[in-house]
Amino acid sequence: MGIKFDLDQIINQVGRDKGINKQTLIEAIESAVLSAAKKHFGHNLNLEATYNPDLGEIEVHEFRTVVDRVEDPETQVTLDVARREFDPDCEVGDELGRRMDATALGRIAAQTAKQVIVQKLRDAERDIIYHEYRDRKGEIVNGIVQRFERGNIIVNLGRTDAILPQREQIQRERYRQGERIRAMILDIYPDSRGPQIVLTRSHPEFMRKLFEIGVPEIGEGIVEIKSVAREPGERAKIAVYSNDPNVDPVGACVGIKGTRVQAVVSELRGEKIDIVTWTPDAPSFVARALSPADVVRVVVDEEDHAMEVVVADDQLSLAIGRRGQNVKLASKLTGWRIDVRSESVAEEETKRARKALESIPGIGLAESELLFQEGYRTVHEVAQASVEELLQVEGLDSERVQQILDGAIAVAKQVEEDGLDGGFIDDDSPLTDIDQLILPEDIKQVLVGSGINSIQSLAMLSVDELVENIGLRPEEAQLVSGATEAFLRVQRPNV
Repeated sequence: MGIKFDLDQIINQVGRDKGINKQTLIEAIESAVLSAAKKHFGHNLNLEATYNPDLGEIEVHEFRTVVDRVEDPETQVTLDVARREFDPDCEVGDELGRRMDATALGRIAAQTAKQVIVQKLRDAERDIIYHEYRDRKGEIVNGIVQRFERGNIIVNLGRTDAILPQREQIQRERYRQGERIRAMILDIYPDSRGPQIVLTRSHPEFMRKLFEIGVPEIGEGIVEIKSVAREPGERAKIAVYSNDPNVDPVGACVGIKGTRVQAVVSELRGEKIDIVTWTPDAPSFVARALSPADVVRVVVDEEDHAMEVVVADDQLSLAIGRRGQNVKLASKLTGWRIDVRSESVAEEETKRARKALESIPGIGLAESELLFQEGYRTVHEVAQASVEELLQVEGLDSERVQQILDGAIAVAKQVEEDGLDGGFIDDDSPLTDIDQLILPEDIKQVLVGSGINSIQSLAMLSVDELVENIGLRPEEAQLVSGATEAFLRVQRPNV
């Protein structure tokens, strides 16, 4: 006798509620009953559990092989016993089966069956959810905050739960249980024991998707989002481009009276957004990315993929931004390393560089200017160059190149022997190397991370600007200012 209850009704009901295929449910129940039967009758028996659709029940059968001599009494039977108990017409080698009394399965066996069924259903449901969401990466979804687990937010999406990890949250945002939340599907993990779907609100792509939803021109392909850079919850920059000369990409993203961009800002709870026009001309793009600061000029270093950006003295703080945010975001947006300098510091460096090149014995003003225009800034750089490299400078022949090289090597050697520092040895001299300052390493890292890569740039900032724009504490700002002034006083009495 089999396990008897209305299996058809149960299978159909669970299938509708969970969206699970009927055959998957049947296989799960067969597996569960087989596990319980083995536990009750013996694990060494050759048992099989099958669903009988006509009777609407699970049947358990035991199978034995007919042999002349029994070696395994649990899976084999002699011909005489087989003909008497199983089939009078059987022969040696036949495999015979008989139905077991499944009502003998006790409470413990039934509990085992229940556990297997629950696990199988959970696995089947997880597979369905994975296949439903695997192609939805990058899609924005809405959910309800369900609960909080060790800083992570569990979000109910309707059919399943998702997780918004702490690292993918906007740190200053706070949510309450039952509150609606909007996020982007970042990843789906098929083998996760907990929520399989990982959400994000801090990823740059989340902002991109919000603009795609709110700006029809982007969906139509008229306006493209070229790149996005974010300091989640604080500030972001987005570069846009129009494929139609009659459509202003920035205006399209801003919307009438700023309605479109304000919708995104509202969703991100006040995150400031700078929208700039993308251009294939890298220096122009970098200059725009540093908005709202006005750029005077840009010097490109293709080899190091870096740019030196010169701004007016009163624009330096604006270009760097609070805690260096503006220059860091501009660097992320453009993909270029950016060193911001004030106009007065840049002019001083230019003056010193020209003076350094003019100090090479026998060099003329025109030749030093040619070297300067080619990117040489110090005697050391010229001394380290090869003849072939210097011959690339238009206007210099091989004879003059050799004379200039010999002169530069002689000056560099003399300065090294005398221990002098005329301000023209190299760009790693104390005036440009922030590591020369006696400061705690963590403060140096904050300065460099904020785009302050030289002592000249640092010297242009007041204590208040170090606090407001770089994010230093007042006592740290005083320490930096004092160290800078003391260093320049000793090293550069004329600066």
